[in-house]
Amino acid sequence: MKNKGGSVAAAVQEVLGMRLKSLRLARRLSLRDLAEATGTSASFISQLERGLTGASTASLNQMASALGVSVALLFAESAAQNHHGVLRRRERPSLPPSDGCRKMLLSRPPLSDMEVYVGEFEIGGSTGSGQYTHGDAHEMLIVLRGVVEVSLGEARHVLEEGDSVEYTTSTPHRTENIGSGRAEVMWIIAPPTSARAELDQYTTWKPPAAR
Repeated sequence: MKNKGGSVAAAVQEVLGMRLKSLRLARRLSLRDLAEATGTSASFISQLERGLTGASTASLNQMASALGVSVALLFAESAAQNHHGVLRRRERPSLPPSDGCRKMLLSRPPLSDMEVYVGEFEIGGSTGSGQYTHGDAHEMLIVLRGVVEVSLGEARHVLEEGDSVEYTTSTPHRTENIGSGRAEVMWIIAPPTSARAELDQYTTWKPPAAR
């Protein structure tokens, strides 16, 4: 007679292994990269991905954090179930406005294949005083409204509504509204570069009540 409890545990380990490998590859991480980020070994993660061993709660928490997901997602057979439904404009999770820019998250966590953001800029607003980088992924910026200047290292590009530009996220970049009205852009990044802690900072934003 088969051990039912053992078969269930094996099935759980198999799902965990498949999800772990899928998320790791989506983020272009090697076994060694994930091992270094979690204080484990490449051989341990390899065995975990093949369903040959289990992991402690502490190890799972470290892996989930390194991959930018919740521990629960590591045991989900499909991430697609978490990526459906309508997101209303008024419900977009947002960071607090800064430097004349409000950045909103459109893609729903957990992020597996890509992440999508929208930025709304006041006149003269920008992504910050200096250029920044994040990981080494493919990023596309599309201008939805207004006129912006996108700085990529030493290069400067003036983009109008409907224009777009592509670059790697390891290239120092910055966006500024140089037009006479509000501007709006969309960023599409694949694979995702944001960690779970960063995504957790996005909350449903409500404008201050009128006096």
